[in-house]
Amino acid sequence: MLKIIEQLQLAKQAASQLRVASTKQKNQFLSQLADLILQNKERILTENTKDLAGSKDITPAMKKRLTLSDASLSVMADGVRQIIDLSDPVGQVVSSWTQPNGLKISKVRVPIGVIFFVFESRPNVIVDAAALAVKSGNVLIARGGKEAVHSNDILEKLIHEALVAAGLSESCATQLADKSHEAIYEVVKHPEFVDLAVARGREQLINAVKEHARVPVIAHERGVCHIYIDEFADKDMAIKITVNAKISNPATCNAAEAVLVHKNVADKILLDLIKALIGKGVEIRGDERVCKTDSRCHKAAETDWGKEFLDMILAVKVVDSFDEAMAHIEKYGSRHSDAIITENKINAERFLNQTNNAATLVNASTRLVDGGIFGLGAEFGISTASIHMRGPMGLDDLTVTKYIVLGSGQVRE
Repeated sequence: MLKIIEQLQLAKQAASQLRVASTKQKNQFLSQLADLILQNKERILTENTKDLAGSKDITPAMKKRLTLSDASLSVMADGVRQIIDLSDPVGQVVSSWTQPNGLKISKVRVPIGVIFFVFESRPNVIVDAAALAVKSGNVLIARGGKEAVHSNDILEKLIHEALVAAGLSESCATQLADKSHEAIYEVVKHPEFVDLAVARGREQLINAVKEHARVPVIAHERGVCHIYIDEFADKDMAIKITVNAKISNPATCNAAEAVLVHKNVADKILLDLIKALIGKGVEIRGDERVCKTDSRCHKAAETDWGKEFLDMILAVKVVDSFDEAMAHIEKYGSRHSDAIITENKINAERFLNQTNNAATLVNASTRLVDGGIFGLGAEFGISTASIHMRGPMGLDDLTVTKYIVLGSGQVRE
């Protein structure tokens, strides 16, 4: 097994190679990787079965995240191919101008360098991350969760095979060889090798990475996504969107965890909304007015407001005003994604301006906040940070800018 420092040194060396790799070469890697995924479906599913067998004490929703299938592997390969069609951001000129002294200045996109990526559960993530990292000219060191170790290992082998076929080093995208938690905290102490850490997973893990890090960290933190059903909401739309936002995949960070219903439409919408949710197997944890509407609802505890359930559980509250809804979201939200259901353009505009999050939606499900849905091909994660970028991290977000200055003998007087 490679020692941590040895692996970091190899990554830094690979970064020099990948920084100057051509778009054609990077796309060759992606094409080869997509082919290998399709050609090795049986091998991948065999390893995924091992992970599922070893993860018996997880919720059905979490099991769904961990499970691969013939169909999901085809989607995974398609996602890789979509990245081929995206413009290579490396070398793109953001802006350019000429100064009065004749200096020609350009601001261009360049790779970040070596990215350490910590994630959990979903085995497709290592493929998305490797594809995005290589296309954007970055070296990836990934550290997945123990629950997906067999799936990640086979996918890493295919990633390495594709890299070699494209004439690139295996070190351009690899897993951290040392699987211990201590190794995670050691890696982020080395800014001489690592340029950025991206962390997504349990809150405890993310906080630990940030506490130990001496490198910049972009956190994909918990998703406490709210849906506010405004007094001017269309009933059918409100029910359709809320049910979708909760049940389409409750174990994802963009699933709705709380719903706020304006009191003026509570009598019109709330009972049918609760029936629709409970009918789909959702447990409702509500305030007093919600529990009075349907006796099957459970009284919400204070800790249920602001909780990321990642399960078929939803907190529901009746609010007296738009301002109360905004105050609730500000207090309990996670700055991930929030949605308003309304036919009132003024309230929609107020909601867009007042919510402080990575993505704000009007009359649409929070489950749509996703790199693939946004046309980014895939995503590294959904950043809730207030620096560099926010929301789904696509190709452009894995670059920074650099100034190119062309002179003809100018000096500073």
